[in-house]
Amino acid sequence: MWHRREFLKAALAGLGSLGLPPLGWAQSEPRGTWLWSAIDDAQGHQLIGYQPATGSHFRIPVPERCHSGCRRPGHPQIALFARRPGRSIHVLDGIEQRETARIEAGPDYHFYGHGAYSPDGRHLYATANRIEDGAGVIRVFAANDGYTLEGDIDLAGTGPHELRLMPDGQTLMVGLGGIRTHPDYGRVKLNLDDMAPALLQVNRTSGEILERHAPSHHQLSCRHLDVAPDGGVLAGYQFQGPAWKRHPLLAYRDPRGEFTELTLPDDLTDELRHYIASVAMAPDTARALITAPRGHRVLLLDRDEKRLITSHHLPDAAGALPDGHGGFWVSSGHGALYSVPGDGSPPRRIDRLDLSWDNHLS
Repeated sequence: MWHRREFLKAALAGLGSLGLPPLGWAQSEPRGTWLWSAIDDAQGHQLIGYQPATGSHFRIPVPERCHSGCRRPGHPQIALFARRPGRSIHVLDGIEQRETARIEAGPDYHFYGHGAYSPDGRHLYATANRIEDGAGVIRVFAANDGYTLEGDIDLAGTGPHELRLMPDGQTLMVGLGGIRTHPDYGRVKLNLDDMAPALLQVNRTSGEILERHAPSHHQLSCRHLDVAPDGGVLAGYQFQGPAWKRHPLLAYRDPRGEFTELTLPDDLTDELRHYIASVAMAPDTARALITAPRGHRVLLLDRDEKRLITSHHLPDAAGALPDGHGGFWVSSGHGALYSVPGDGSPPRRIDRLDLSWDNHLS
């Protein structure tokens, strides 16, 4: 059972000189760690706050399926984004355990399920589709002014998905999926023959596209990614071509800006069924973890050496997040939450709830 007093103590524990609350982040005080995710349960679509150390949690109902989330620096707010082609961002107050704001995409836009705050928490950036012409943009909202819309960053492409703030605090890395959709057709992909995916680096102030890295095949949709403290970026693909073809499913942009694709063993690549979901890189080690729900796999990599350490079977592996101690938390669409050590040893189940976790943890 979740208790407000316990939550308040955990949320206020360990505040450092930056004034950042520990919501959604691994801290030295384990009871201060909370995870956030979209879920589905018997009551419908929900958002959940969950404390791994105690199993305490609470749920907030929402009218649509959501996808990923991000924490607002300096505030107890967490923004969780509707899944494509959703039109809302739900802003929660973690201490008050309620939704405090709802941001709409606009009459001719929909969101793609991901976003990021500026380092000072003043702006929220969300990937979106301009429905009329299928243009991919980043919508910029003023968090200090009731999340009013400030404008768009045009990405000169289609289907932006996950975006992450780089260590410089000024640029964003964006996975441009390359897939055009329209809400009238749900999640139907309308341009598989002429996709143009890319991994982009964008200046969040000027909107200038500083880097554009194209995958080796035009149907390798660049969707999910994570950024390491040194500026390395690991990205995951979802191949949209014939099932019998085999292509790399991971790419790495090193801190110098060089882009390469990572090759896994053929049998493992086939087992992943063309689909990478969450990507997480530990901030304290060179370990990275990737989930592949269709293949029921989690992959542990050494990002410095660009090599696979091990692969674990994990049913419907979904969200992934570093635990602050060299390992990772991993959620499952079957309701379980796991601890996956960074030393290659097997996952350990730490809880199971009567719900289905979505593909991301925050």
